[in-house]
Amino acid sequence: MKNALATWIWLCAYLNCAGWFLSAIHQLNAVGYAAALAVGIAALCIWKFFLAAPPSASCGSLSFGKFLRRFKKPFPFAFLILSVLAFVGGALYAPSNYDGLTYRVPRVLHWLAAGQWHWIHTIFPRVNASSCGIEWISAPLIALFKTTRLLFLINLISFLLLPGLLFSLLTRLGVPRRVAWHWMWLAPTGYCYLLQAGSISNDAFAAPFALAALDFALRFNDSKRPGDFFNSILAGALMTGAKFSNLPLLLPCAIALLPSFRSFFKRPIAVFFVCLVALFASFLPKAILNQHFCHDWSGVSLENDQPHGSTALRTAGNIVLVAILNLTPPVFPQADQWNNFVQNTLPAGLKLRLLQTFTEPPAAKFLTTQMQIEENAALGFGVTLLLMVSVIFAVGPRANPPPIQSRGTLWRYAIILSPWISTLVLLSRSEVYPIGRILAPNYLLLLPLLLAPAGHAPLVKKTWWQLAAFIVFVMAAGLLVICPARPLFPVQTILEKIQPAHPDSKLLARVEEVYSVYRDRGQAFAPVLSILPPGLKVLGLVTYDDPETSLWQPFGSRRIVHVCPADSPARLKAEGIEYILVKNDMFGKQFPPLDDWLPTVNATVVQKIQLNLRASGGSRDWTLVKLN
Repeated sequence: MKNALATWIWLCAYLNCAGWFLSAIHQLNAVGYAAALAVGIAALCIWKFFLAAPPSASCGSLSFGKFLRRFKKPFPFAFLILSVLAFVGGALYAPSNYDGLTYRVPRVLHWLAAGQWHWIHTIFPRVNASSCGIEWISAPLIALFKTTRLLFLINLISFLLLPGLLFSLLTRLGVPRRVAWHWMWLAPTGYCYLLQAGSISNDAFAAPFALAALDFALRFNDSKRPGDFFNSILAGALMTGAKFSNLPLLLPCAIALLPSFRSFFKRPIAVFFVCLVALFASFLPKAILNQHFCHDWSGVSLENDQPHGSTALRTAGNIVLVAILNLTPPVFPQADQWNNFVQNTLPAGLKLRLLQTFTEPPAAKFLTTQMQIEENAALGFGVTLLLMVSVIFAVGPRANPPPIQSRGTLWRYAIILSPWISTLVLLSRSEVYPIGRILAPNYLLLLPLLLAPAGHAPLVKKTWWQLAAFIVFVMAAGLLVICPARPLFPVQTILEKIQPAHPDSKLLARVEEVYSVYRDRGQAFAPVLSILPPGLKVLGLVTYDDPETSLWQPFGSRRIVHVCPADSPARLKAEGIEYILVKNDMFGKQFPPLDDWLPTVNATVVQKIQLNLRASGGSRDWTLVKLN
């Protein structure tokens, strides 16, 4: 596992550096990536055959048969089944993650079309301001294979690394091996990890890097091997490069490396070059660019999401929201009743203060949903409930923490407590609803404190606990099967048989809408493509938070140019724009009324189209216009 993990860390770091380097020389394209990969493979071969230490006898002793025998036990076998289901879902269905299709894949397509990273001309700030760690790993797959169908493999690899990493970290921080072994299979079945394993989301992607940064730091303190230190530094950098919100998790890594600080200077040249790679793999390049273009390293100011209101209320509200998101059942038909109950129970003054504190109303209202989906899923009902019950039974009245007898014990306590501090820092700043999935890199780092009590060891042997654990596995598998983004059952066939008997059922109509929107999201703009003139190379787009990826398909055939309110006819002509697809909702808000805007750009209406891009929003009007 360690070798596979180190390979993944170095590969991701190399691809981040390659992306920035190819951008600097304007060669961000298929040829550039082919050359970069060839150089990387050549360097790996040189290192392996001339510089690497010869493998020990045990390194190659893991045969395929021995690997399979590991999964004969029930817990590993259950995890294997979930992994297979996640793989099948990702392989069968095109990506449908909304954020992925709205700005993460499109920004890569914009960069590839220009041959370099650039600040994209748009009024949609997330295309520019967001961190781009996973994008630099997606870019070569898109450039070389001209498809998004392979992108789910990035998250699947990250998911498969979680059990071994978690076991290593838990045991190094004092959790009994038997307890760590059971939870290494259970905790990664949290819905935020499982649902993203076949997706193109970027929250769970950072989870193995968060674990690896701390785990390799602890290894380095024991072994003093430079490789462990280098892996820790690179993993921490990749964690921050994936999302700015992961920055507080550098605290436990820094504490873990603190006792070995003097060892950093024993190999100054190697440390310098590894840290240089880490800088380019981290959040730093994007933070510098954000500071240059919008004078805010985080880019938050572009969306007017700067924290406001009471910090104490925001922290308390997020704690309540995270608890609700984690304790909502995987399928919850009573969600509307719960939401109404909460709104009727909260005092009017508190509701007003919450709305003034959170930028997204669902967060202020503590809303729940009828089904856990990857856009909102947290650790999840099954794992959270079993963890709560386990802690209650394991921590008895006589369970006292061991006394602090040495600096080593105090240092270990600091490591175990620091992820909780990091999480509290994030909760004090966040104002968005999907905080449950944003915390995906945090959850597993919180487990050492909860699983440290000695009472867990006899608990995991009990029949009722193991039965409860398998119920958690079954619920997770059921959620994967019915997941709207990647259903593993013939939903359309079943609906066609049921609906004639219940033609007025609102529930069945809602189910059909949700599944159809997810099914078609990868080709959301197909009706528009069918009416475009053949061979159109450039299409203007008036958009904000819409899944534009399908407008680029087939990749390389056309370029999408965002149109902003201040764009003049001369600029549109210079970009080669002849047709513009406009979102009607934006006129009268960001843009002047459509009838007033058309004469300013000298355009006429070609056709009006209705598109249903969000299950929660219903169909919206779009208009294709032509510049005269």
